[in-house]
Amino acid sequence: MNFSDKIYIAGHNGMVGSAIKRKLQNLGYTNFIDVSSKELDLRNQQKVDDFFKRHLPDYVFLAAAKVGGIFANNNFKGDFIYDNLMIQNNIINSAHHYKVKKLLFLGSSCIYPKYANQPINESELLDGKLEPTNEPYAIAKIAGIKMCQSYRDQFGANFICVMPTNLYGPNDNYDHKSSHVLPALIRKFHEAKISNSSRAEVWGSGNPKREFLHVDDLAAACVFLMKKYNEKEIVNIGTGLDISIKELALLIKSTVGFNGEIYFDKEKPDGTPRKLLDVSKLNNLGWKHKINLAEGVESVYEDYKEKYSLQE
Repeated sequence: MNFSDKIYIAGHNGMVGSAIKRKLQNLGYTNFIDVSSKELDLRNQQKVDDFFKRHLPDYVFLAAAKVGGIFANNNFKGDFIYDNLMIQNNIINSAHHYKVKKLLFLGSSCIYPKYANQPINESELLDGKLEPTNEPYAIAKIAGIKMCQSYRDQFGANFICVMPTNLYGPNDNYDHKSSHVLPALIRKFHEAKISNSSRAEVWGSGNPKREFLHVDDLAAACVFLMKKYNEKEIVNIGTGLDISIKELALLIKSTVGFNGEIYFDKEKPDGTPRKLLDVSKLNNLGWKHKINLAEGVESVYEDYKEKYSLQE
């Protein structure tokens, strides 16, 4: 990417998109095409086509998506599959039609089978049944991968696909009903602390294991791959390290300074038992994460207190 190239980050106000923009700005890039979801409904094919025709971006980071945790995925399945299919279909097709030099599509580690071999290699895609609670979202993301690969095969489009693990960081979603586990626990323990509650509830048994990547590390990896990687096959982005939900809860409890009891509600779903990515491909390309989980959680909690929390 040259500094004069026009860059469009779909979803630039979200956690992932804003992190990618911060990273690019830190590197000296300034020629961004910014448009919010209020200004441009990415589900509308004609409006997306008109946008690309008018602005003719050179590089596209497709970070726009409808996302959420177990509750949101399980209760709004129609919204998740429709919105994500429409967003990515419109952007990928317009990127091809208006001859974008390169597009990076952000998928998700939930594309992999529920009982995939651990750590999960990129070759596990479509090798088994998906986790039912987020199947519509996963199917939409798999369709996005196949669309990028098909446009590469048929038209020679330089579209690449990356699969991040579970993310956290600035601009995360802390809503009780739609947030992912790490931000949900930060808010839960913080509110329990300031209300002097004797205990805080955590969904599930605490046994499932998850991998967590700071969104600033993801942004660095995406920019690295946009510059260095031009192949058809997908690339995992993660740390190669995981932690049980119970261990995560204890880490966040300690970081927040909550002194009460943790209650694990085993009536609530656990989701996939384990989801650890094999990141050897990315490491061999020359990139490795830098932010460890304890350091990342501490910085995110400070950000949460400053921007979102109730006054202590």
